[in-house]
Amino acid sequence: MIITKQKELSVILHMIEGKSKIFLVGCGECATECKTGGEKEILDMKQQLEASGKTITGWVIPETACAAGHIKIAMAKNREALSKSDAVIVFACGSGTQSFKENDRFKLSVLSGNDTLFAATVDSKGGFQEYCSSCGDCVLDLTDGICPITRCAKGLLNGPCGGQKDGKCEADRAKDCAWILIFKSKVENNKVDELKKINKARDYKKSQKPHSVELGSKS
Repeated sequence: MIITKQKELSVILHMIEGKSKIFLVGCGECATECKTGGEKEILDMKQQLEASGKTITGWVIPETACAAGHIKIAMAKNREALSKSDAVIVFACGSGTQSFKENDRFKLSVLSGNDTLFAATVDSKGGFQEYCSSCGDCVLDLTDGICPITRCAKGLLNGPCGGQKDGKCEADRAKDCAWILIFKSKVENNKVDELKKINKARDYKKSQKPHSVELGSKS
């Protein structure tokens, strides 16, 4: 899940300064879960923008904003409203905003109403936790399913630094040291010897952006 935070109204109003007719786009998946681009949030924003003197030409919540097929369907259903708009504000992740831009045939000003924060897992309490950095060179098979690149404040790949204390990170004493968690897991699973192995250096070429993968491709 991609975690987003809706921009402040003052920031959004600044973005659309000089534009009067606005179309709103949400997202039926991640932004809905984050409460930054679901139906309630879109209708709330519609009300706030109208109170600020803007005309909302229409709104839509595609099933998935980052999927070109869903965006095209949403556009087709709202062709008339879009043709009358000065700008589109997309309340989704950055990928959703850019997906709309890539498929926009009206040459509108496409703006992002959300800030994209991180990819997350949803914990048992419904909270969002960042456990993966999408680095392209996964080491979870070596670290018992615990990512040191993301969960270590320094992204260390060679064990805990000297700053850890009582299993806690020196950057934030409320957080567990990722490498202590990895070590404890290795002990519990009788695999401590695996930590003595020397592994190949990370291939940082895999972390180059932007990524692009074609269907059926392994690279």
